[in-house]
Amino acid sequence: MHETPASRLPAGEHTKRRSRCAGWRFVFSAVLVAALLTGLVRGFLVDVYFIPSASMEPLLREGDRVLVSKVEDTPGTVQRGDVVVFDGRGSFDPITDPRSLPERLVAGTAQWLGLAGSDTVYVKRVIGIGGDRVACCSDGGRLTLNGNPVDEPYVHPGDAASDLDFDVVVPEGRIWLLGDHRSVSMDSRSLLGAAGGGLVAEDRIIGRAFQLVWPFDRYAPITRPVG
Repeated sequence: MHETPASRLPAGEHTKRRSRCAGWRFVFSAVLVAALLTGLVRGFLVDVYFIPSASMEPLLREGDRVLVSKVEDTPGTVQRGDVVVFDGRGSFDPITDPRSLPERLVAGTAQWLGLAGSDTVYVKRVIGIGGDRVACCSDGGRLTLNGNPVDEPYVHPGDAASDLDFDVVVPEGRIWLLGDHRSVSMDSRSLLGAAGGGLVAEDRIIGRAFQLVWPFDRYAPITRPVG
């Protein structure tokens, strides 16, 4: 049995085929444009970040998702008290990645979709910026900034300001970071004896976390502390 040549098909059938082809082309184009726009927005304006640990409790819990503003990631714009997402390679983590290319691709896709965290990207709170002297602990058990005790209402209930004493002067272009859940957080204190002393370069900041978006029952802005 021979197929009917396209030229001998009824006019209505030609129209239906052209309509279906045009429909699929439109859908493909719309998906492509949406993907490109999403990539541009997430690359330059706002991204989503998966919280992989309890180091920022009670503000952020493991499994939360936050929106990160990349507009505020330029050197000099970071402020004390900001909750920032940053690339820890070269400070918190070694620069080399021992995983194979397929493993990195799978992990990168999961991170992009907001389904998993990154082994080299961290979220912490900025305590000191360039020129600051950050120390702990005072006679009252408080962290001090440039000699003045700091109120830290965000610290996890029951945690001390720090179980480890430190006294650090932050160089220009660097930041000193701590997790809010001080007793479980690996942060600048953990690297005092390492190269760089736990200080992170400002140009390693990916952005400032400004909105908790998941789970929905805890949807709330992440505000900057006053003062």
